Amino acid sequence: LMFCFCSTVSHPPSYHTHTATVGSSGVLQYQDTSTGNLVSQHRTKLGPCRAICQNPFNSVLHLGHTNGTVTLWSPSSSEYLVKMLCHKGSPITSMAIDRSGRYMATGGGDSKVKIFDLRMFKEVHSYKTYGGAPTCLDISQTGILGIGHGCHTTFMRPEALKVKMKEPYMKHQLSGKGPLESLRFRPFEDACGIGHSGGISSIVIPGSGEPNLDSMEHFTNPYMDTKQRHEAEVRHLVEKLSPDMIALDLDSMGRIQESNLIQRQQRMRYFAEGVDTKKAADQEVVKNKKEKKRTNAE
Repeated sequence: LMFCFCSTVSHPPSYHTHTATVGSSGVLQYQDTSTGNLVSQHRTKLGPCRAICQNPFNSVLHLGHTNGTVTLWSPSSSEYLVKMLCHKGSPITSMAIDRSGRYMATGGGDSKVKIFDLRMFKEVHSYKTYGGAPTCLDISQTGILGIGHGCHTTFMRPEALKVKMKEPYMKHQLSGKGPLESLRFRPFEDACGIGHSGGISSIVIPGSGEPNLDSMEHFTNPYMDTKQRHEAEVRHLVEKLSPDMIALDLDSMGRIQESNLIQRQQRMRYFAEGVDTKKAADQEVVKNKKEKKRTNAE
């Protein structure tokens, strides 16, 4: 049994069975939920971390720090993969990544929501919030951006990730219940849950849920019975991926590592030396056999 203080928790996608936690000490821990073992532990060396988000495309972990930077982590690396300065002089308060893993939205203490292209790690554009800093962000399955700031919620169309929009898609106000603590879209449904000081509120956001679901994926079939759920749990454990497969570039999996000219020359020289040694050993064996036959004949 292991106890650890953590301020933020990130759960993995379907094919991984680990949970990532980070607390006020800035220590990132990966723990396997199927066995309970500690997979890896890294010191971020950047102080407390209040925002954490996992890329659904490659499972790389994004941490938002109080100095306005975002770092990318994987279980197999003791150092961060990428470090981005997103909000200069302001802490990162919230983050969200779209389903394709191409765009990241960050909220800072400067009351700004910035959109970044993760393919180039550059800022695309930004939005200004009113009533307080953005305390919670989320992107739906269809790309709708939800922003919680103060006692207000603002929803932007999917095009807002690529092009800056002048008007929001929808707005909702929760007077006297701010600041909002959490905002999450419900998968495969046009609904959004909002957590605040007065409890939980659920509102309808048309077009936020994916209309077509793949029932062969893990735990996505809403009509499965007890037996099907048990079989899905077993299949999930059998097909789980190793934490070492989490990488920034997924195309690196299954490749053959290319060597340079010097390495190829060394390999050819070692191979030639091995061939010469084997040839000399075979000649020695043949010579010994001939001498043995000559001695027996005499």
